Amino acid sequence: MNNFHRKYWIIILILLVFTGSVASAQKKKPLNRSWYDEKPFHFGFSIGFNTMDFRVVPDQDYYSADSLFPEVALLSPGINIQIVMDYHPAEYWDIRFLPGVSFGQRRLNYYVSTEVYDDKQVVESSFLEFPLLLKYKGSRLNNIRPYLIGGLNFRHDLAGRKGFDDDKEVYIRLHRSDLYYEFGAGLDFYLPYFKLAVELKMSNGFRDVLVRENAPGFPEYVNAIDKLRSQIWVLAFHFE
Repeated sequence: MNNFHRKYWIIILILLVFTGSVASAQKKKPLNRSWYDEKPFHFGFSIGFNTMDFRVVPDQDYYSADSLFPEVALLSPGINIQIVMDYHPAEYWDIRFLPGVSFGQRRLNYYVSTEVYDDKQVVESSFLEFPLLLKYKGSRLNNIRPYLIGGLNFRHDLAGRKGFDDDKEVYIRLHRSDLYYEFGAGLDFYLPYFKLAVELKMSNGFRDVLVRENAPGFPEYVNAIDKLRSQIWVLAFHFE
């Protein structure tokens, strides 16, 4: 995890703890009716923002003073749109299915020693995603309820390319499909007419997504990488 991700995670955790502490310290307030928690099924929609990342393992057998060294350089924001389907089997547990789409991009920089060799390896992704998650909810504090969430997410990249594009200087390709494990935390806010959940989640792919096929004339871009796994951070707002 790089410094950006570590700081991002720490800030969100502090906000969650602070919000929960403030809520527990408040005097008891009238509770907004939570009919969506009482029904076995309810629905909603979700809008979120993501940063798509790679976990890069350089090929140590290939690496030398004159060879390329790959590293993720710049994280760009993307967007998530999902449908929320929630099954409520027990008081503190929910099973959630959130099919949807997400859009984003990742960029790999390659270095020779300390000099940037090329900064044009921009990989764009348009995912169909099908997360199945288990949600554990804490006790309700006035109109706020903290929770933890985790599960699996199958993603298929519609923007994945079968071959190299001669018009673009992109010399790596990714497998289209991958299975991710996800975990995170959030807060449910019970409002008068609906429930708003604010959730931060990290998603890690199981698969080495790099296609082991060299672009004609540019084998060094693939040869410099031993393993390339996907990692996605999502800040989501669920309306239920």
